[in-house]
Amino acid sequence: MILKDLGLTYPQYLVMLVLWEHGELPVKKLGEHLRLDSGTLSPLLKRLETAGLVRRERSVRDERSVEVRLTDEGVALRERAVEVPRRILGATGFDLDEIRALRERLDQLTGALDAAAVEQA
Repeated sequence: MILKDLGLTYPQYLVMLVLWEHGELPVKKLGEHLRLDSGTLSPLLKRLETAGLVRRERSVRDERSVEVRLTDEGVALRERAVEVPRRILGATGFDLDEIRALRERLDQLTGALDAAAVEQA
């Protein structure tokens, strides 16, 4: 219900968070931030583009690269999304310190898994 009011799914919300934080990004870089491959990310971006929140365009610097940027509507949605983190926090039953500790542990886990994948490659 929290994200439904914004017309977003959770994965779409994550894409928007990255774009709100970093601005225009190549699809490849956006995927790195989200830890998603282009096969997973492309349908998300297509739906966000259809909704009028983002625009995808070939890079003028490198036509092999596709840049993703927020539309005016995508930028405006940020104002409506300001309360989402607080509402999600309230829905979890965790306090802020618990969330920070959990995030730190998840970052450690991700780092360990990345290191293990590099060793196996």
